[in-house]
Amino acid sequence: MKNRLISKLVKFYEKLRNNGHLRRGKTAKFVLVVIAVITIALYFAMRSAPATNAYTTSWIGNTYGGGSKWVQNYVEGMYVGPDGTVYTNSTWDEAGREAGIYKDGDVLGPESDLHGWSRGGGKAITANSKYIYLAMVQGSMGKINEDYPPEKTSWYCVRRYNLSGKPAGFPGGRGYDKSMLIVSTKNPVTGLATVGNQLYVSIAKANRISVYNTETMGEVRNFSVSSPGQITIDKQENLWIIQGKNGSTPAQILHYSAEGKRLPKVIADVVDPSAIAIDNQGRLLVAENGPRQQVLIYNIAGKPKQVGTFGIERGIFAGVPGEVGDLKFYGISGVGTDAAGNIYVNSNGFHNAGTDLRKFLPSGKLQWRLLGLHFVDNADTDPQSDGVDVYTKHEYFDMDYKKAPGKQWNYKAYTLNPFKYPQDPRLHTSPTSVFFRRIQGKPFMYLIDMYESFMQIYRFNPTTDGKVAIPSAMFFGTVLKDGKVGSWPPNQPQEQKDWIWRDSNGNGAFDKDEYNIRDTDDYPYVGGWWVDSKGDVWKTLRTEEGIRHFPLQGLDAKGNPIYSYSSMKKDKTPSLFTDVRRIEYFPETDTMYLSGFTKEHPAVEDDSGVVGSEIVRYDNWSRGNRTPRWRTVIPHDTTGKREVLTAAMSVAGDYVFAVTVKTSEVHVYNAATGKQVQKLKPGPEVAGESGWIDIPYGIRAFRRSNGEYLVFVEEDWKGKVIVYRLPR
Repeated sequence: MKNRLISKLVKFYEKLRNNGHLRRGKTAKFVLVVIAVITIALYFAMRSAPATNAYTTSWIGNTYGGGSKWVQNYVEGMYVGPDGTVYTNSTWDEAGREAGIYKDGDVLGPESDLHGWSRGGGKAITANSKYIYLAMVQGSMGKINEDYPPEKTSWYCVRRYNLSGKPAGFPGGRGYDKSMLIVSTKNPVTGLATVGNQLYVSIAKANRISVYNTETMGEVRNFSVSSPGQITIDKQENLWIIQGKNGSTPAQILHYSAEGKRLPKVIADVVDPSAIAIDNQGRLLVAENGPRQQVLIYNIAGKPKQVGTFGIERGIFAGVPGEVGDLKFYGISGVGTDAAGNIYVNSNGFHNAGTDLRKFLPSGKLQWRLLGLHFVDNADTDPQSDGVDVYTKHEYFDMDYKKAPGKQWNYKAYTLNPFKYPQDPRLHTSPTSVFFRRIQGKPFMYLIDMYESFMQIYRFNPTTDGKVAIPSAMFFGTVLKDGKVGSWPPNQPQEQKDWIWRDSNGNGAFDKDEYNIRDTDDYPYVGGWWVDSKGDVWKTLRTEEGIRHFPLQGLDAKGNPIYSYSSMKKDKTPSLFTDVRRIEYFPETDTMYLSGFTKEHPAVEDDSGVVGSEIVRYDNWSRGNRTPRWRTVIPHDTTGKREVLTAAMSVAGDYVFAVTVKTSEVHVYNAATGKQVQKLKPGPEVAGESGWIDIPYGIRAFRRSNGEYLVFVEEDWKGKVIVYRLPR
């Protein structure tokens, strides 16, 4: 088609040039010149421009795709108004929705100006008929004259907003807009509640509850309570206060008068009370975040008596463990009711897994659900499923690609069980990226963290654990702090040595005799990790002899993959690299892809988290070939301003994909030649937007059996994972 178009343009130009009438006029000459220029420009443009495939942008993990609507990161405080408006608070949301307002399954908007300028949210929120009161923190900014805290000081505040989410200042208010009430410079607010014209504020570490006038925000009184957390107020205007666990003293729920007098009623049979509310019948609802994972309902007219529950006992771990269900909760962080008795529950997962906000009729029928499941996370697919089964660090999704963008994902399971596996590394570390592999036909999930300091491995056993991922193995380089190893994991080597843990007894715990220790120190700075299709683990170190290969030694009796330092192979970094960063090896074709900084394109600064300046392909790697098939220069910093950086790469089928940090653009290279053939950007389906790529494995690509490519890209800003669908 291109050649036919060029041929027609050339013939048209020749016809004009030979036309006698046109040759005699200045206008004709001008027209001929213009046509000639256009023809030549089209020729060279079409000659140099790569053929591109149309693609679509989709996403997983958030109810909304972006723009003005998204569900915030992990809700930690929640209040439900009489009309069913849900007010929420988080300590952090990347796009600034630390505080959100939701109703009827929709996003009404965020409270304003809570993100940035050393501000953040908190773990408590309440409202009355006129204002929202929100726990927050304001850090110093070196702007004391603009009413910011002095250096090295933070204000722990209650900030007041009107019901539409705009800051509502008051006489004596602090901060740039005079809407902040400073309640402490040492400890955060842990509970908020209002009744009449009084606002109750608890600070657990100060062992104090202070009472303020809701209009003037002046303090009325205060009284002592040991470790007070969330507060709710009953129909008699008395307080029910969660008292957090303090040393050997278990958590319980205390009863106080409005004036601060301790009353005799107490609820002490809840393992982990995480949220409380009064329903429209005057009953006390208590979120039990222990093994029961239910909302417990108490009649408090006399001595508190449990009269019911809401939700399935054991929550998401009942029935098929990990499998999502309407009444299966997990990590409850909020409970509330409206005037009609509808019940609202938020599940946060464990270790800040994400937001799962639901509304139910009093009968227990689900009315709506809002999800915001991802933060610093990316996805991969089970290769056996042909792209249908997709996993992130905590979640499992079933995909239906026939549906519209953003509707293709179905949240099927939450794969972490803190009660059966309290030493699950995901509860103690912050992994960010998944490699999903099949070994001897069995599924395994490998997780890497933002700083590439470890690799965690999980196995699955549907018979014993349903959808839950079982801690199986881990690679780790011990990091000393003050000359000592950290407190987690238990039983780890006490010297500065790399180690591999394997769960040889199958209990998912780090037992003393389960560590394989490297007998010599290794270079401590990791460039990248990889797991190939055979289950071999590869690691690059940022040094001359920097490639480590751990061949899989099979599976043990419990189904764990076996790796050891005695079988580890070392290889030199190819001489063209000064600092190797990423590695992807494909045993089926004996093809190696490496990236890093090179002698011709060195790093301006350290840039430890990025891909480097070049991607290089080697064929016949296992046979010793170290002559590149091709080298391609990728976007990288040349000025020291770090405006242009490539964060991550992924090879799949005929393409190499690489994504930039700040623009979040996916550069697509031909895997046979290294030439760039296309660029992917967030489409209108996600409002054309994305946050920065923060993690070294922020892109993962997969070619389906029909030739279509799925490209998963981290998208922290609006709490999701972007999915590009690129035709073959």
